[in-house]
Amino acid sequence: MTNIEDAGEAPKRTRRRDPEAHRAAILEAARHALAENGYARTTIRDVARRAGVTHGLVMRHFGSKEQLMLAAFPEPPGLAEAAAGDLATLPERLAAVFVRRMETGAAEDPLLAVIRSAATNERAAAMLYDEMRRQSTRVLERVLPGEALEVRADLISSMFIGVTFERYVMRTGGLALIDPDELARHLAGILRHILAPVLPMEAQPQG
Repeated sequence: MTNIEDAGEAPKRTRRRDPEAHRAAILEAARHALAENGYARTTIRDVARRAGVTHGLVMRHFGSKEQLMLAAFPEPPGLAEAAAGDLATLPERLAAVFVRRMETGAAEDPLLAVIRSAATNERAAAMLYDEMRRQSTRVLERVLPGEALEVRADLISSMFIGVTFERYVMRTGGLALIDPDELARHLAGILRHILAPVLPMEAQPQG
């Protein structure tokens, strides 16, 4: 005969909840999906599947696809690392970090997400680009004087997007053919001209 009192004391099975782990998994899944598919083709259900959670849980954490994509959009990889150090050699560091990250992981880079989104949803691409600009400016303003910083950050972002499109998306033209070290040298020279007014006098381009 079953002891009703003992049966009532049987421990209940509980599901462990870890909101921070779930949030981190969702953001990571969203970053991969966004880089692979662009904004329009990325769905909440796909992100949920990749993260191993439910559609409803994603919505509870972020409320909408737009908010999820903005939260998932990463700071340009390596930018903070490149910005730290001697201002005189900043152009070379920015160029080297960009080339290294694109040569080793272009398929999942946030620049690819912007470019792929532009092909299907201009509003989404503009939203992601604005977020990238904000992040880049926040990093660069730690090391650069304020005068015309936003314009210079925009010029840098625009240059990197153009190079990304030709070398890593279209894979055609002169930029697709040159050696990575040569590409980094060319980009460093352009960056030096963009940043010339805020670089130390001895580091400014000659001629």
